[in-house]
Formats: sequence, structure tokens, C-alpha cells
Amino acid sequence: MKGSLSAPEACEAVRRGLLDVCPTARVRVQPMADGGEGTARVLIAARDGRWIRCRTMGPRSDRKVDAGYGWWQNEAGEAVAVVEMATASGLTLLDRAERDPLQTTTFGTGQLLEAAARRGARHVWLAVGGSATVDGGVGAAKALGWRFLDATGKDVGLGAGGLERIARIEPPALDEPSRPVALPPITVLCDVDNPLLGTEGAARVFGPQKGAAPDVVERLERGLSSLADAIERDVGTDVRALPGGGAAGGLAAGAAAFFGAALEPGFEVIADATGLDGSIEGSAWVVTGEGRFDTQSLRGKVVSGVARRAARQDVPVAVIAGRAEVGEQEAARHGISAVESCIRGGSSDTAGAEAMDHACELLRAAAGRFASEHLARAS
Repeated sequence: MKGSLSAPEACEAVRRGLLDVCPTARVRVQPMADGGEGTARVLIAARDGRWIRCRTMGPRSDRKVDAGYGWWQNEAGEAVAVVEMATASGLTLLDRAERDPLQTTTFGTGQLLEAAARRGARHVWLAVGGSATVDGGVGAAKALGWRFLDATGKDVGLGAGGLERIARIEPPALDEPSRPVALPPITVLCDVDNPLLGTEGAARVFGPQKGAAPDVVERLERGLSSLADAIERDVGTDVRALPGGGAAGGLAAGAAAFFGAALEPGFEVIADATGLDGSIEGSAWVVTGEGRFDTQSLRGKVVSGVARRAARQDVPVAVIAGRAEVGEQEAARHGISAVESCIRGGSSDTAGAEAMDHACELLRAAAGRFASEHLARAS
């Protein structure tokens, strides 16, 4: 419920809506995430961790933001950090008029990675959903000492506007006294499986969401393609078709190339870490949802992941969304038995804004409608 409710708040609203209709029902609540906003909070709660504050560059280079990362000890006693890039480079940090992927940068995310490494993290989980950027991770790499130079040897600057001018990529100089700290192993938690380039790539699918007009989308595509060529030539890695490489405007692909990161489906990692399968076991229904239930929901997001996990145990799944744009037949093909929308009888921007302002009440009411149709009737 981006911009309106956190995962715990959304879960509580649904719980209350179910109990409004079926007061004797037993409802087990488990907030989830997929690598997007809220991932750190979910993992911190599951691992009894804490939040480390860190001030970084924001998605625009002209201001700083209060960001941070999660921190806990794993079973072996090693320090683990979860860096949620949306806290430093996220879309919600900008007003609508400020959204411009030609200028926005992941530099602040690189600062978070460096801070976690300096604190002694032995492993970093990088959650990449909710970005304001399409810079291919160049900003984050710059924060960690990588250089991106044009044909004259000058730095190309921050933001995707300089990607087309990259003529040479240079790794951090290890012999410099001020060289960046060495990074521990990084696992990128991807919330989508889109590649870096093409019709399903970072620019064409996600660019418009981040403020890119059609001509800018094509410029972003050319910039990312040029970056991929430079990465293959100078780094020796082909990131063009890497599954999930398009996440966060190509930050996932950049992390693989510049930091040696492994890309994993964020939902699967988080589901295992939080014991989701045990929570599903023995349930009559599983209720999940998100702000907008659309075709992207079926490509690595929480909704599709929950449906897969529930199907293994033959438990039906209901989706309660702010706005549902997937039809019942398409939903059924993905193992979803019921869909309920908070917004009813209108899909205008005004209706969407009102839903954001009253998300808790509307979500509770939608859960009640689902319960009246599928739970109360069965009991």
C-alpha cells in the first residue's frame, strides 16, 4: 500500500475487517515484503534486529535525506545488514514535479552500502524496490569509488542523462589512501524479474512511473544499452538479459556488475526468513494484497509469491487491493480465487487520492466484503 499504509498497518486493517463479519474466526497476521518498501521493517521484526540511521544523498543530488539500514546477528553470530534503497533513492522522497530519471541517482544507496560495510556487516541484503532512478546503478558505484568517464576523460555526472556519454569505466583505485571500504557479499532482493533492456526492461516498463515522457523513455533505453556495452567491454560482464537486472532502474544489474552481487527473488528470500509456509499451514484462506493489483503483481511481487506458496498446500488465496486491474480469469490462472478492490465504481485520479487518504477504512471494508461472501456464507 505504497504511500498510505505499511505492511503491518495493512494487515491489521484486514484483520479487523474479517473479524467484523466473522468475530470467531482465528486470524494469523504476518506482514510480508518482496524487496520493495517495507522490506527492512519486516526483516528487522522477524530477526529481532534494529534500525541504524544514516544521512545520505537523496534521489536528487541537491539534497540529503535521513535514510538507514537494518542490522541483526544471524545464527552464526555474524552481522547482517539490509539496505532498503527506497530510503535513500526512493520515488516517495520526491514530489511529482521533481520526478526526472535523467537526474535522479542511486548515489545515496551506495553510501548506505559503504556505511554498512564500515560497520562490519558480513553480508548485505539490498532491497531494490520503489526507486526513483533509472541510472543502472552508476550512482551507487560512484559512491564506492567507480569512475564513469566520457570520451574526453571527464566524469559523466549523476543521473541517467549521462549514460549515453560513458566511454570508459574504471574500478576503484586500490592504491589510493582514500579508497572505499571493501564490500561484503551482497544479495539483491529483486521485486520484479524484468531484464535491463527491451520492451520489458527498466526504461520502458518503469520509466513512465518515475516521470519519464515517451521521448525520455527512449533516451533512457539508449543510455542503459550504452551502459551495458561499456560494462561488457570494461568489466567483462554481460548484464543485458539478466533476470531481475531491470529492478530499480537497473540498479540490480549494476550491483551484479560492479559489486559482484547475486540477484534473488526478494519475496522468496523474505518468505523463508519469516517462516511464511508455517503460517499458511492449516489455514482456510490466505489473504494478501497491495495498492495496485496489475500485471506487475504477477511478476515476483508479494501477491504472486503468496499464491505460489499457498498453492503448494492447497489453500485458496484472496487478493484485497486498493485498485484491482487484473480480471478474475487472469487471477485464477495464477492461483487466486477471489479479488476485492477498495476503490469501487470509479478509477479516476480523484478516487485514487481519496483512497490513499482513507486507506485503512477502505481496506477494512473490503476485507469485510470478502468475508461476507466467502467466509460467513461457508460457516
